[in-house]
Amino acid sequence: MRIMTGRVARACASRPWRVLGGWVLAVVVSVVLIATFLGDALTSKAEVTTRTDSRRADQLLAEQRGSGSAPTDVVVVRSQTLTADDPAFQDQVQRLLQRARATGVLDAAAVAAAREDLPVSPDRHAVLVPLPVRSDDIEPVVELVEAADGQGDFDVELTGERTADRDFQELSGQDLREGELLFGLPAALVVLVLVFGSLVAGLVPLLLAVVSIVVALALASLVGQGFALSLFVVNMITGMGLALGIDYSLFILSRFREERAHGRKVAEAIGTAGATASRAVLFSGLAFALAMLGMVLVPDTILRSLAVGAILVGVVSVVAALTLLPALLALLGDRVNTLRLPIVGRGLGRPGGVQGRWWSRVVQAVVHRPVGSLLISVGLLLALAVPVLDLERGFAGMSTLPDRFPSKQGLLALEASFPGATTEPAQVVIDGQVTSPEVKAAIDRLRRDLEGDHRFGPATLEENDAGDLAVLSVPVGADAQSAQAVAAVRQLREELIPTAFSGVDAEVLVTGDTAENLDYFAIIGFWLPLVLVFVLGLSFLLLVLAFRTIVVPAVAIGLNLLSVGAAYGLLVLVFQHGYAADLLGLQRVDAIEAWVPLFLFSVLFGLSMDYQVFLLSRIHERYGQVADARGAVVFGVGSTARIITGAALIIVAVFCGFAAGELVMFQQMGFGVAVSLLIDATIVRSVLMPATLAILGERAWYLPRWLGWLPRLTIEPPATSGPGASAPASEPGRGAGVSSR
Repeated sequence: MRIMTGRVARACASRPWRVLGGWVLAVVVSVVLIATFLGDALTSKAEVTTRTDSRRADQLLAEQRGSGSAPTDVVVVRSQTLTADDPAFQDQVQRLLQRARATGVLDAAAVAAAREDLPVSPDRHAVLVPLPVRSDDIEPVVELVEAADGQGDFDVELTGERTADRDFQELSGQDLREGELLFGLPAALVVLVLVFGSLVAGLVPLLLAVVSIVVALALASLVGQGFALSLFVVNMITGMGLALGIDYSLFILSRFREERAHGRKVAEAIGTAGATASRAVLFSGLAFALAMLGMVLVPDTILRSLAVGAILVGVVSVVAALTLLPALLALLGDRVNTLRLPIVGRGLGRPGGVQGRWWSRVVQAVVHRPVGSLLISVGLLLALAVPVLDLERGFAGMSTLPDRFPSKQGLLALEASFPGATTEPAQVVIDGQVTSPEVKAAIDRLRRDLEGDHRFGPATLEENDAGDLAVLSVPVGADAQSAQAVAAVRQLREELIPTAFSGVDAEVLVTGDTAENLDYFAIIGFWLPLVLVFVLGLSFLLLVLAFRTIVVPAVAIGLNLLSVGAAYGLLVLVFQHGYAADLLGLQRVDAIEAWVPLFLFSVLFGLSMDYQVFLLSRIHERYGQVADARGAVVFGVGSTARIITGAALIIVAVFCGFAAGELVMFQQMGFGVAVSLLIDATIVRSVLMPATLAILGERAWYLPRWLGWLPRLTIEPPATSGPGASAPASEPGRGAGVSSR
């Protein structure tokens, strides 16, 4: 690996204009691919790809009803002065239906069937108009409703599945522009300039990140032709592209500048950075991709889409850092340090200018009292993790959208005029001889039980002509994603139906949005431990191969789990319990998004492995030179502090952009990643890891003899001096978590 990355760096530096031209061509082609294919590759639908009760019920309904006939959205037409019996009110409703049919996005036959006996509100001042939308593009209906709203004495609002999908997609785009691009991108640039001390050096990693994002989006548009990707993949590629693209470039660029500060020629500095920092980047990118690969195992289209996006942009970021960056450095040379900042740029060009003296003092205090430092830090993280015991899983429904969106306005109108009504009722599908006395009696028992529970609305029963299938539609509240609806449908499945149909020869299944959520919770609960074992196992194996010890990998994994657990606990404290939520501009909700814990685990493990690899490789290298376990820890933390802290702050800034948006699911994801990396870059790196390694001493690098056959996958080059030898005088202050030789 060392020879390959060094040779690649030197080859790219020797032909910089060819490499640059190749990347420019790649960007141009990528822009064309994005404009041509990306729109068709994305979907707002979430789907599990395994067999569940709700999917089985949907198949039965599709076979019976055909596609496109069931209402997906509803229009609430209300007048303060007229009632539904007034001819002017009825004319308004009929004109609305005619115009809606003319849009061409509705099932005309189903609209015609629904024109009679439209539901009327208890006060007779509102009518509910069901709309079976057969197209994903509901924009013509939204425009129609917005034009009709406020005409005369009528208030007209629209809500439902297609409208909510449209609003979530629009909000996702707004968050991408305002949160990740207008907040995360400038914040990352500020951190880069402060870390490097010059504007040009800060812009280079940002340029590589943008290139990586564009190329990864193009690859995603091609992948999406094979199977549709969630629209949230764009947010993921953008956020991860900024984080990884900048971080990988940061480490390599830092190493190049250090080598130049020690007198190496430009070509030699590029080759040395390629043979050291680039190897660590390649290893970190591999670890990140493997961590994200765990999510691909889960049969969920959103998680798989996010994983695919993260892996694509991670791979492109590594390739750009290993090829495009050396070419740019060959062209820029020392001009990369131009436009220096007055204060933070004073140390540029001087050996030792990046030494983290403050962090060195902190870690010296820690290793002086390692046991106390370890106990206090572990106790703090465990205390932060305790609230995870209250974690509730759920989904963001229309009620979490800002009030300005049509589906949220329609939801409020629906709740006000039709209490208990819903656009997504729970559907109890009875597959059997529904005309038999036993099945009829069971259905009657179930309906009586439902009538006695205030959480359920009036149930309606449909039977097919053959008498072998019946559907009992049960409203569960206006927002089918709410915690109350989830609890009601869970009881319906686990208690009410088994009691009513005990001993009856019929298959009874429940579908609908809420039932699908319950099935999803079960899937996540099944796959979470498997993904944990998969990611932890691969991470342990990679670290064992890299450092040839079984102790350090176990320590690194244990400390990462502590930081992830603390992040989970803080998620519950802020989002479920509402602590500091208003202060931080975050929503208080009933539940954490069902996919967020599993996603956070994979992402946090992949990202934190970057810092562990750079830090441990420097400690390992120093230990091989001086055979002083505590001294190696102090040196490793101090020599990597500025770069690792800057890298962590960049990712924190990027994911704060997610948290600054209005999509609650991305608020939770951004907040979780940001606080976990802050914990990892401060408490874990400066206290827990040094204290643990100081206590273990030489035992930290223990490898059983029976594992001596393992291949040697080193990150840092072998030390030229054996244990006990002195390091070169220029060693302090050099390095970015990789070898400085």
